[in-house]
Amino acid sequence: MTLAELSQDNWRPPLLHRLAGRGSAFTVARFALVGCLGEDDLVTGLTDGMTAVVFDFYGTLTPVSPSEAWAANGAQLAAVIGVPVDDLMRAFDESFPERISGALGDVRETMQAICHRLGVQLSDERLDEAARTRRAVQESMFALRPEALPVTGALRDRGLRIGLVSDCTSELPDAWPRLPLAAQIDAPVFSCVERTRKPDPRLFRTVAERLSAEPAACVYVGDGGGRELTGASGIGMRAVLLAGADWHAHRDHRTEADWAGPRINSLTDLLA
Repeated sequence: MTLAELSQDNWRPPLLHRLAGRGSAFTVARFALVGCLGEDDLVTGLTDGMTAVVFDFYGTLTPVSPSEAWAANGAQLAAVIGVPVDDLMRAFDESFPERISGALGDVRETMQAICHRLGVQLSDERLDEAARTRRAVQESMFALRPEALPVTGALRDRGLRIGLVSDCTSELPDAWPRLPLAAQIDAPVFSCVERTRKPDPRLFRTVAERLSAEPAACVYVGDGGGRELTGASGIGMRAVLLAGADWHAHRDHRTEADWAGPRINSLTDLLA
């Protein structure tokens, strides 16, 4: 199919209709073509004509945490609380929707709720220790991919605003002001603060509003967890799947394994 054919009105998805008023037929055609590419094709020009780039955090700006890391972190916390690690991990998994939507409160309140569900009554001192341990093991997962800061910096140098939408528990917003990434992000949006979770369109509209950008002028980059790509594209963002070498190690990677939109192998592909 030629670029001229791709630019015809009878082939544009809704997003391309909106983009048509923003640029040339060639630009519209290229966006249409990108949507047809296979997972092994190189995608270029993803940020051309756009105002902002919005990132997921875990598994996107950070590397995917392997199952061994989750197990080790769980073991540390289970030892402090005094429960079998499998029971603790089950309680964390079952409470995940509540925790990322802020329903269980801050770290200490969350640990108290988890212990209650496990039938454990901790002293104030032990509860404080459990909260400190939880913060420490969670913050160990905040380490960024080596290319994350260079890529966000390069995008900012090109005049793009940078946003973040993260399904997260309270540890991330608590630590945010002291993280190196904070200086690169113009609009961070945390699910636990907003009291909802992906793919709720309100999260994506909120970040677009805080970036002073139309959704159709935003690229959203994520690993697909929480059906975030569906949520972002649903309000008109250009959603891109990051499926690098570690993607299949992600516990939630199958959520949007059928994603038919553009995908990249590395954050550096955004600069192509």
